Amino acid sequence: MDKAVEKAIECIWERYNEPLSLAEMARSAALSRFYFAHRFRDETGTTPARFLAAVRIHQARLLLLDTAMSVAEVSSAVGYGSLGSFTSGFTAGVGVSPGRFRRLSRTGGFGSPRPRPSGRPGTGTGAVAGTVSLPEGRGNARVYVGAFRTPILQHPPVAGMVVDVPSGRPTCYHLADVPEGTWYVHAVGTADGVGPDPPSQRCSLVGRHDAVPVTGDAVTSAAVRLHRPRPVDPPVLLALPDLEPPPARTGAGCPVIGSHPKAAV
Repeated sequence: MDKAVEKAIECIWERYNEPLSLAEMARSAALSRFYFAHRFRDETGTTPARFLAAVRIHQARLLLLDTAMSVAEVSSAVGYGSLGSFTSGFTAGVGVSPGRFRRLSRTGGFGSPRPRPSGRPGTGTGAVAGTVSLPEGRGNARVYVGAFRTPILQHPPVAGMVVDVPSGRPTCYHLADVPEGTWYVHAVGTADGVGPDPPSQRCSLVGRHDAVPVTGDAVTSAAVRLHRPRPVDPPVLLALPDLEPPPARTGAGCPVIGSHPKAAV
C-alpha cells in the first residue's frame, strides 16, 4: 500500500468528525493536493472526499446500532453540520433513513436489498457471471454479490444475489438483467474459521472486480476473490441481511440461495 495514502486514510479515520478538507488530507500525506488526489484514487478506486463520506456514514451506522444517541446527535458526532445533509447522505448510501435503519436493526433486521434499474431508456441488458472464492484458512461463508455504479459498496445495486461458498472451493454466481454499461462487482460476506470451534473465529470478508463492461444479450465474466478488509477498502455502507455462514457441507455445483434480478422498467 502507498505509504502516503496510508497516512491520509489514517487521518480520515482519526478526524472524520472534523471539517476535514482536501488540503488537510494532502498535508497529512505530505503531497500537493492534485498529486495526492490522483494517488489516492489509484489506490482506493475513489476520491478522498467520497472515502471520507463513506467513513462518516459507516461510523454513523455503528452509533445508531450501539448507542441511544438521537439521529441529530449522531449527525453531529460524525462531522455533519446539517441534519438534512446527513439524512440525505445516509439514506443514499445505506438504502434506508437513519431512523428506519435503527428500527429495522431492532425489529428483525434487513432483507436482501432490492435492485434498482440504472440503465438509460432503450438500452439492453446483459449478465455478469463468475466465481467467488475465499482466502486460505477460512471455512464456509455466506456472501452477497452485486453490481454497483461505484467502487463503494452502497445503495443501490442494479443486480444482486446471495451465495454460499464452501471452504476451499470457488462457487459460481450469475447476475441477470444488468443494464448495458460499466459496473463494479462487489462481494461481502461472513466466513467461519477453521479448527475445533469455527464459529468463534468468524470474520468479515470483502472483494471487488472493477470496470466490468456489460453489453446487451451477453454474459461478462468477472471472478471475485474475497479478503479481509484492508485500509484502502472503503467501508461497506449498504444495509444487508445477516450473512450467517451455512453449516459445513459437501458437494459440487454452484449453489445459490437467493437472487433478485433487475426490476422491470
